[in-house]
Amino acid sequence: MQYPLGEHEKERITSKTGKKLTDITLDEVMKDHVSSDDIKISKEMLKAQGQVAKEVGNDPMEKNFERAAELVDVPDDVILKMYDKLRPNRSTKLELVMMAQELLEKYNARNCAKLVMEAAEVYEKRGILR
Repeated sequence: MQYPLGEHEKERITSKTGKKLTDITLDEVMKDHVSSDDIKISKEMLKAQGQVAKEVGNDPMEKNFERAAELVDVPDDVILKMYDKLRPNRSTKLELVMMAQELLEKYNARNCAKLVMEAAEVYEKRGILR
């Protein structure tokens, strides 16, 4: 895929629901043919963005896109809860461990779970757990 994807790969870009980017137009929105889920990014597109990052040597960005792809199937309220719990002095180590376990077991978000566990360890060392 050639970056920027929105310019060079319009026909291949699909939303979480499978709707093509080219089908998401103002006219279709006005006709009420586009839902809020139709404008959410798909795992495949996030992985493609990660591949582009990897090809140009940006491995950290690739990892970010991998984690983002894992979060596509995680409900918004869980993501917001996770964001709040990852703020310093907001969680105990046990709460973070349980959050990582939920990400892994319920959503198969292996890389996100690993990141949360790493945060728990760092927060413990820095004394910023609740």
